[in-house]
Amino acid sequence: MGAVKTKRMPRAVREQQMLDAAVETFGRRGYMAASMDEIAELAGVSKPLVYLYLNSKEDLFTACIRREAKALVEAVRAGVRTDLPADRQLWEGLRAFFAHTARHPHAWSVLHLQARTHGDPFAAEVAAMREEIVAFVTQLIAVAAREAHRNPDLPEREVAGLAEALVGAAESLAAWANATPGVTSHQAAATLMNFAWSGLGDLMNDRPWTPPAD
Repeated sequence: MGAVKTKRMPRAVREQQMLDAAVETFGRRGYMAASMDEIAELAGVSKPLVYLYLNSKEDLFTACIRREAKALVEAVRAGVRTDLPADRQLWEGLRAFFAHTARHPHAWSVLHLQARTHGDPFAAEVAAMREEIVAFVTQLIAVAAREAHRNPDLPEREVAGLAEALVGAAESLAAWANATPGVTSHQAAATLMNFAWSGLGDLMNDRPWTPPAD
């Protein structure tokens, strides 16, 4: 059989086509089981062309992580309107997160499952994305608490902890929602909103839960 024939197209377009195929393959089969032959075939190009553009399987996987992480962060940021009330800001951010992960299940598998379990360099790429999302959520909670006529004295450490907990819960819930037939992104966002806001709303109104005395 002859080599795969490809139509001429700009390098940037061809590279995105390869990344699309790679994300689907890595997300569906896992990093170790995915082959460059399979990725090249799905992209409709030759394997040597994949290597020419993206160097190696490791570099290709890293490029997938970076692209999908950037897309997720941008989706969450774009979903939040700062002119809305505090609860609406959080709701819109969660809805944007779950909508994106539902629309791109293979990408979420790459970020949430594959990248974290196949070596420190890959895990570090995802950690950087996660830090950016946590920082964004931290700012969102802080602004809601301090500027929406709620609790101006909410400690920074408590705000940071709340953001970490919220992001962690969203990550786990997104993986569950994508693996559970019939669960929509709207339902997943509402589930976490009901879980989180019942506590956050009281906290911002200076009605925190306090542990019992020993």
